[in-house]
Amino acid sequence: MKKVMFVCKRNSCRSQMAEGWAKTLGEGKIEVTSSGLEASRVHPTAIEVMSEVGIDISSQTSDPLSNFNADDYDAVISMCGCGVNLPPEWVTQEVFEDWELDDPDGQPIETFYRVRDEIKKRVANLIDQLK
Repeated sequence: MKKVMFVCKRNSCRSQMAEGWAKTLGEGKIEVTSSGLEASRVHPTAIEVMSEVGIDISSQTSDPLSNFNADDYDAVISMCGCGVNLPPEWVTQEVFEDWELDDPDGQPIETFYRVRDEIKKRVANLIDQLK
């Protein structure tokens, strides 16, 4: 089973939503973790917009990338264009993509909805790609 790391700046919105989608859409197909260049919290609005599509991310945690080992992952997905800031071992895994999604933090809820739906499409494509 392929292991995927979603990484973002603070691991609060985009990477958390991606983890939720991937655990749901990729159940039994991939293993999923998310982290941030720094840890913060799981954003309450991200929890809210995911719960509206039946996915509970309230028990997920915000963890620093430094807690993980790059060699444990087959695919590394940067959510925010922060790939340039990742340690080199993270960008040289079998699959590395930089999705450069807008940060919904501090934006109207419509931005959370748009980013949530973009992430769903990209996660579904990623799961197909990793089969």
